[in-house]
Amino acid sequence: MRPFDIYPFNLTRAKMAKAFVLGAIVSAAMAFFLYCFSPAAEAAEAAHKDLHIGMSQFPSTLHPLFDDMTAKTYVLGMGLRPVTAYDAQWKPVCILCTVLPSFENHLATRETLPNGKHGIQATYTIQPKATWGDGVPVTTKDIIFAWEVGKNPKSGVTDADFFTKDISSITAIDDKSFTIHFSKEACDFASIDSFYALPEHLEQKIFEKDPATYLSRTLYNTDPTNPGLYWGPYKISKVDAGTAITLDRNPTWYGAAPTFNTITVKAIENSAALSANLLSGDIDYIAGELGLSLDQALAFQKRLPDTFRTVFKPSLTYEHIDLNLDQPAFRDLRVRQALMYAMDRDSLNKTLFGGKQPVAATFVNPLDTVYDKNVRSYAFDPARAAQLLDEAGWKKTTDGSRADATGQKLAFTLSTTAGNKSRETIQQALQSDWKKLGIDVKIENQPPRVLFGDTLRERKFTGGVMYAWMSAPKSIPKTTLHSSMIPSGANNHAGQNYAGYTNKNVDKIIENLETVCEPKANQALWNKLQGIYADEVPALPLYYRVDSFFIPRWLTGITPTGHMHPTTLWIENWGVTG
Repeated sequence: MRPFDIYPFNLTRAKMAKAFVLGAIVSAAMAFFLYCFSPAAEAAEAAHKDLHIGMSQFPSTLHPLFDDMTAKTYVLGMGLRPVTAYDAQWKPVCILCTVLPSFENHLATRETLPNGKHGIQATYTIQPKATWGDGVPVTTKDIIFAWEVGKNPKSGVTDADFFTKDISSITAIDDKSFTIHFSKEACDFASIDSFYALPEHLEQKIFEKDPATYLSRTLYNTDPTNPGLYWGPYKISKVDAGTAITLDRNPTWYGAAPTFNTITVKAIENSAALSANLLSGDIDYIAGELGLSLDQALAFQKRLPDTFRTVFKPSLTYEHIDLNLDQPAFRDLRVRQALMYAMDRDSLNKTLFGGKQPVAATFVNPLDTVYDKNVRSYAFDPARAAQLLDEAGWKKTTDGSRADATGQKLAFTLSTTAGNKSRETIQQALQSDWKKLGIDVKIENQPPRVLFGDTLRERKFTGGVMYAWMSAPKSIPKTTLHSSMIPSGANNHAGQNYAGYTNKNVDKIIENLETVCEPKANQALWNKLQGIYADEVPALPLYYRVDSFFIPRWLTGITPTGHMHPTTLWIENWGVTG
């Protein structure tokens, strides 16, 4: 349907259209007024002044640059947001900034760097009214300080390469505008989702005292209710460690007023208890990004169709198992491939998820535009798995176990987030599949804040860890696959390559993916990377997850994104209906 003004001007039609539009506006305004001041609306808002959300994990830290956990980004989405993010339409958008820089709007230009290489300078402007909760404006000082934290080799932030290698310098234009000088001509340079402003007036002295121990001394850990740490619609007002986080309205918030006075996020790590809390009314809503598994949501959908609205959102969430590749057995490709062939993932998908969570081939989701449909997959083939183990020297013994020539048995531990019923069921099924081949697997689960804290961050596991990666569209896996991103004492445990995977060819492909922008050439690199991943199995792919949003019918405005950026980044749009 075309708007009327693309045709030759017609006065009569214009007057009719104007009258129609004015009438529609008046009618809509009257309807909105009548609803807002109706007893039903008033009763609905009165009944839901506070919102109680349940989720399955508690953050290991509230500092935005460390330990990249969904639980943390979900909570911080209400109070502390990145400079940019992807929206529900999978488009890059400004969050703290006002306009994304581009060559077209002249906020970005190519430049020659002092070292003679070519890069890009991009200018960002902070939201003019953005203010920390203690009344201090958010300024370029907070941006430059965050960069100083990120690039310091002693700090050990998660995405260290972004701060140390991708950015050559940052220039302050004024209190609210700054220019980032990128060290290369990256294709998607404008999206800086890893970049959060940090309150320089509160954190700089703490950081400068000793960057190596900053994570343990930051106010985000020692004084998380300090209002000066947050600039979003809410600020954290109470933290019950391991249990709950309470947020109140932030009086310095410049945007649309949020609906709820207080939001309490309760961490209930046992999935059965999480469901029970919802049924009892102790929580109003379970975070779709980090709550009910698909099998639980399917059961709830049948049980409570009139009370809750269920949204199943296929997402860029990749469930997998990281193996510690420093272990001799896992360094052998034949062992890793044998583990793949021995898993009956199709049966798990059908039994647990009604066939709705596709078996994964690599870390790239079929929903993503760069997915290679021709990539190698591993069908359930126990005979092939047994053959590979035999070739690798792991022979069956008289008791049915596998052992090498020295008598060392093939055995390892498998860990995941304790209390997650779905994952624990999968663990048991895989344990059984591998047991049939003579592999002894011991299950040792941990609370999420421990698993995603020291265990993974410091690579304190010797076997396998089952968890999920959530990514943005076309997310280059630099932090998870590049050899420079293996956490160690030398880099203060920066990076997310927890498996310890090293491949110089993969390093080069990842680096080229950032700068080779021509579509066909870029896709060729993506295809090559997916092919290597499928062949070398640096991690064991399980399935692509569907996020289950089980939303009470009175709660409005929640729009699942299907990627790593949570719905809480737009919590000011959440509301209540009668």
